Amino acid sequence: MINKQRKDYLSWDEYFMAIARLSSMRSKDPNTQVGACIVGHDNRILSIGYNGAPNGFDDKDFPWERVGDMQNTKYAYVCHGEMNAILNYRGSRKDLEQARIYVDLFPCNECAKLIIQSGIKEVVYLSDKYKDTDGVKVSKKMLKTCGVKTRKLKIDKNITINLE
Repeated sequence: MINKQRKDYLSWDEYFMAIARLSSMRSKDPNTQVGACIVGHDNRILSIGYNGAPNGFDDKDFPWERVGDMQNTKYAYVCHGEMNAILNYRGSRKDLEQARIYVDLFPCNECAKLIIQSGIKEVVYLSDKYKDTDGVKVSKKMLKTCGVKTRKLKIDKNITINLE
């Protein structure tokens, strides 16, 4: 008997990026939703996260503005998806070493520091729309200097989830 498996299943990269994208849908940010999925060397999901307010800070009281003085914009308060995924991880730090992180956007310099310190060795991302900003330029320099591989993922299919 010949076993005919499906041909249209998701690759590991597509699967993990879809988990990151699905996680981003939890973000309350009206402008930018970013999800992250950390995966161990054995393709097991270690942690997920999305950008949002810190624990104990009510989202309704959170300033989601992009422009204005620092105290009244989201930038002083928001925890990025990468940060939340790293902080949400409850296992051994050893498991993060050699792990990959899948993210919607190329990480900022602050998240790059967390990625490096945690031991994650690869960043897989979809968009690099802020590549000309100083924060992303510094991020790329740090990641490269510290031996963290970066890879832009090209997905040729539209992944739809039906929650009927």
